[in-house]
Amino acid sequence: MDRNTIIAFVLIGAILVIWLYLNTPETTETKQTTSTDSTTVLQADTVKTSIEDNEILEKLEKTTATEQPQDSVEQLGIFSENIESSSRIITIETDLAIYELSTLGGNFHKVYLKEFNNWYSAGESDNGSYYKNAIQLINYSVGNAYDLSFITTDGKKIDTKKLNFTSKPDSKYILGEDDSLEIEFKLMLEGGRSIVKKYKFYSDLYTIESNIELINMNGLISNNSYDIVWGSGIRFVEENSVNEANYSNASLYYGDEKVVFDAPSDGEKLEGDFNGRVDWLAVRNKYFAAVMIPSDPSSVEGAYLEGNTVLLSNSGMNEFYSASLKVPFKGTNLETKSFRLYMGPVDYDRLKGIGYNLEALVDFGSFFGLEFIVRPIAEFVLLPLFNFIHLFIPNFGFVIIIFSLIIKIVVYPLTKKSYKSMKKMQLLQPKITELKEKFKDDPQKMNKETMKLYKTYGVNPAGGCLPLLLQMPIFIALWGLFQSAIELRQQPFIMWIKDLSRPDVIYDLGFQLPLFGIQQISGLALLMGITTFAQQKMSIKDPKQQSLVYIMPVMLTILFMTFPSGLNLYYFMFNVLSIAQQYYINHKQSDVELKPVDKSKMKKGFMSRLMEAADQQSKQQQKRRK
Repeated sequence: MDRNTIIAFVLIGAILVIWLYLNTPETTETKQTTSTDSTTVLQADTVKTSIEDNEILEKLEKTTATEQPQDSVEQLGIFSENIESSSRIITIETDLAIYELSTLGGNFHKVYLKEFNNWYSAGESDNGSYYKNAIQLINYSVGNAYDLSFITTDGKKIDTKKLNFTSKPDSKYILGEDDSLEIEFKLMLEGGRSIVKKYKFYSDLYTIESNIELINMNGLISNNSYDIVWGSGIRFVEENSVNEANYSNASLYYGDEKVVFDAPSDGEKLEGDFNGRVDWLAVRNKYFAAVMIPSDPSSVEGAYLEGNTVLLSNSGMNEFYSASLKVPFKGTNLETKSFRLYMGPVDYDRLKGIGYNLEALVDFGSFFGLEFIVRPIAEFVLLPLFNFIHLFIPNFGFVIIIFSLIIKIVVYPLTKKSYKSMKKMQLLQPKITELKEKFKDDPQKMNKETMKLYKTYGVNPAGGCLPLLLQMPIFIALWGLFQSAIELRQQPFIMWIKDLSRPDVIYDLGFQLPLFGIQQISGLALLMGITTFAQQKMSIKDPKQQSLVYIMPVMLTILFMTFPSGLNLYYFMFNVLSIAQQYYINHKQSDVELKPVDKSKMKKGFMSRLMEAADQQSKQQQKRRK
């Protein structure tokens, strides 16, 4: 290989390493326990959750200390009599979820998703009874979710989360197959005024229909508007909170595109005001989301988003978002607005089935703003293929192996061309060395003769790099797919690989490696590094490049230590298949020969045109000198 080709390969590797480094999630400290008693584990995690909740509340209070204080009970006028310290919880159980609604605010207190378990084995149990393992999405320690907020005509700020609603006397409902349930919360005020929040639940859906009725509220609400507020964000439910924070944000579909609102990691509060049509408004963590969807998006005037990051003492972090929809108030005796609420997994097929472009919530990753290239590949090719294979193979680990084989077959023509180009460059290397020795005192002549040599033998020095660059969008799309696919969450493979969405830890060092911050050793990352070394050893023959054989595998192994085991399994299998392919091309095929190309059949390519341009420029310079 010549110097330019070497530089090109180094640049490609450097871009890959930098990109992986920038997107590598940091690790958090995880305390290991030697006890096998599940009750002990549950108590320890409950205490840990309680400590973190207190720490979060304390830090959130500091960030909001400078805000304008709420009106006191005495200042709330006709709303004062509706403020009570006690509340009643109404539980609604469907096939998919368990909803706890509170009469204080007529809102959501807790939401358990029955199909998805907590990351720890014993699970969470707040009352020691049912749904021990199910994850819970609402930050109830910070506040319930889905409230109304407005300013009265006499300047008082009202938030319905402080007001007691009335509802049916029953405390629990269980929906059977294909059942639905309507429930109503009513806030009664003097003068025949009232606020009514209606919900309709379906047994087999994560979506909830919601109607909000304002009765005789004309003359009481100022500014001709009120807000529908999701004020408590969404709860973090994974072990590595830093990794989860990397994928957490608030977003809205605004102006026919998704706008992402991501809180800064330095703890500063970020605010955003959007005016106009809003199709939906969402808050999410890595795998789950809560979404407010206006039935008529044109009836919404805009949205307001607010977010901040809370750094925790155990090197973890949480992100909290307050999201609200601005709804116009026309001042009539009865005004009704309809919404759909979604609280469930960020699952592409499920979200696409709901409509409203909700599938845009699924993040397939990007690279230097190339989402318009990467997303279609992941959305319309890779994800459908991945799910299709899973129809026949239940174990997602084996699905990834078959998937890597198919991808390898698809990119085989490109990699084959790359290998052949590199093989020709290796065969041409002695002739290039001779030219360097012959014209060592005349660099311009040496470059000209080198270009002629390339043309004579039909070799493109960039031929080995271009196929790799063409594959980059596929690799980036795969990286995003395996990083955030909920299909892999808590899915085991074999042996020590218990969860394909988390690193497959085989050993804990007990301390963090300086500079790299690595504490836990991943088995698949080690295997991926070994196969990368073997592949580099087979492809790099130039003594001047031997350092790359050792540097690249080590750097990639360190970077992949904190990656999900599903992603590492894919790259490990891809490396194994690449080694087999390269061995076949290098040892079984004899069609790679270095022979002059028939000039009559040659087409003027980029290199030929470049050489001609350089030759013409050289002749012009000589004429000027004369």
